[in-house]
Amino acid sequence: MNELETGEQPGIVEQAVQRHRGGKVESVADHVGQEWPVALVFNGISHAVMMCTPRELEEFAVGFAISEGIVERGAHIQDIEVEFRDGELPHAQVQLTVVQQAFVALKEKRRALSGRTGCGVCGIESIDLLDLAPERVEDTGFLQRLAPDAIARAAKELPAHQALTKMTGGLHAAAWCDATGAIRYAFEDVGRHNALDKLIGRLVLDRVDTKEGFVFLSSRASYELVRKAARVDIPMVATISAPSSLAITIAREAGVRLVSFCRESSYVDYGTV
Repeated sequence: MNELETGEQPGIVEQAVQRHRGGKVESVADHVGQEWPVALVFNGISHAVMMCTPRELEEFAVGFAISEGIVERGAHIQDIEVEFRDGELPHAQVQLTVVQQAFVALKEKRRALSGRTGCGVCGIESIDLLDLAPERVEDTGFLQRLAPDAIARAAKELPAHQALTKMTGGLHAAAWCDATGAIRYAFEDVGRHNALDKLIGRLVLDRVDTKEGFVFLSSRASYELVRKAARVDIPMVATISAPSSLAITIAREAGVRLVSFCRESSYVDYGTV
């Protein structure tokens, strides 16, 4: 039985390449991350096509539906079916059945959205459709309970959770950490937004209290990532690379602590107000 028949994908493919090193050329097998079109279909209507690593697509669909505000909670998703389709252009389709109230709201604000790796707003019809007014994250005191070395611990542990990245060098990771910085969940994808959606989806499916942990991302901090975190009440976003100006603004408006340039020995805190 092949991978398509089992509904599983490894996330990587092998590619014959020529490696040039020190003036020598060597024919070798290289590993690259899979990137497939993944269609998200709500109650029979296609809403988005995202370029995605075709693993953990149920988690991805749940996370996308919630982080994009299509449904308010996991209970509003009644059924999910993932279909892998072979052919000249392999692709996948995720069929979601959502409650009628959510579907009616989706149709009212429906927009054409064609996702691309690293781009979260491709295809919107006007600036007015940008969702730049985040909910205020509830303060449960988590940030006060955060261990002083939590960020350092997360930075140290993350590489051990990046098996696909280690093989390809080309995927992003999103990890869920507790107050000590220990990593409890981690997902990888060619798109940083997708990796976060997969993580959010798993947290929702496992009914994890999102107010009692933080997200650690291998990427830069763009506004969409902070916006997604705010929507599900995540109190802190930590990233390895730099933040954008709008990510900082959204974080401060939402009451999300944003820390970037995170290493085992240092980080930059962009604060909350």
